[in-house]
Amino acid sequence: MKAIILAGGLGSRMGEPGRTTPKPLMEIHGKPILLYQLEALKKEGITDFVFVTCHLSEQIEAYFKDGKEFGVSITYYRETSPLGTAGALFRLGLTEDFLLCNGDLIFDIDLTSMTDFHQKNNALATLFVHPNNHPSDSVTLDTNESSQVVRVNPKNNKATFYQNLCNAGIQIISPELLSMYSYRGKADFDTDIISPAIGTGRIFAYPSAEYVHDAGTPERFSKVSADIASGIVSAKNKRNTQKAVFVDRDGTLNVHKGYITSPEDIELISGVTEAINTFHRLGYLVIMITNQPVIARGDCTSEDLKNIHCRLELLLAEGKAYLDGIYYCPHHPDRGFEGEKEELKISCSCRKPSPGLILQAQKDFNIDLSVSYMIGDSNADVKAGINAGCIPVFIGSTGKVSCEAFNSLKDFSEYLSSLHKITESSLD
Repeated sequence: MKAIILAGGLGSRMGEPGRTTPKPLMEIHGKPILLYQLEALKKEGITDFVFVTCHLSEQIEAYFKDGKEFGVSITYYRETSPLGTAGALFRLGLTEDFLLCNGDLIFDIDLTSMTDFHQKNNALATLFVHPNNHPSDSVTLDTNESSQVVRVNPKNNKATFYQNLCNAGIQIISPELLSMYSYRGKADFDTDIISPAIGTGRIFAYPSAEYVHDAGTPERFSKVSADIASGIVSAKNKRNTQKAVFVDRDGTLNVHKGYITSPEDIELISGVTEAINTFHRLGYLVIMITNQPVIARGDCTSEDLKNIHCRLELLLAEGKAYLDGIYYCPHHPDRGFEGEKEELKISCSCRKPSPGLILQAQKDFNIDLSVSYMIGDSNADVKAGINAGCIPVFIGSTGKVSCEAFNSLKDFSEYLSSLHKITESSLD
């Protein structure tokens, strides 16, 4: 597979440094961003590159030349004037599926897994997506349960509800997608290429918690620099086992108000965003595991529940927090409710205390359950964790279950943070 790297941006968000050095050539720990990308993709088997350049292109070409010094082949397409994020693609004569990547990213991903997903779905485009702590200034995607993209939301989206599912800037594209258009000038990838193709049903989102972050602003540049130094970039690769904090929803993340059927009923418990940020800082994924019988009972639809979870995610984002995954069980074994959904009135393996949702997340994220936690405010939460092989944690009054108990998610995050400090000091 050929990799097309968009390395022609003006670097205006970087201020003065971006005026004299192309952003992809800015060094982090003595190495240009573009070289980090080249090495990450070479490790995944890609050795054929096209760098699309414009701003200060001669500097990039002088550094990388033909790529032989780095064990790869590099050719260049130099834009005489900016062609946007897609214009150059129509001038490269691409005939096979290719990888398209923004030139200001630091990443380390399992590309084989993403390629398999792309081929399995016969996708025109597969977009690497993940939640982040700033969805309001990111391009976000709404998807259905099959991971098909149903809407592209621009930056600074004013919609009431949308998923915290951000286009990370890495995508696998079929040339069939390009053949649908005839652009000869500037084109925007999201607006002009992806959005009009959604109706084909062949635009897919590939969700992953692997590390993909842009270094396009001074603040984010500093963040990725610290993450490279700490080893978190490579550690997040899906091939490495992960650790997770699984959390219940009602009574753990948000105030328990009985069966929630409206987004307006979501109210975060004090300290939740700080707790989630602590878990992420300690290297844990944070994944919500929740029983939602409101669907089987007929109290709300799947779309209603999606909006409820969108509201939850956007409230978390206000505190710079996010969930790596959301898993819910829509079933309910008891009958007798007006408007109930007969097909969902079943006993299943995903309704807590059964461990099915945790086991599915374990498979999706390659999680080591023995070093992961399941946190909730009910016996069902605790038993689900035990049944899955996790460490159970009870949020609420003590004495109900045989496990460690805490008053809130924030209290547990502080406890977990102290444990890590003890572990770190023992290694000194």
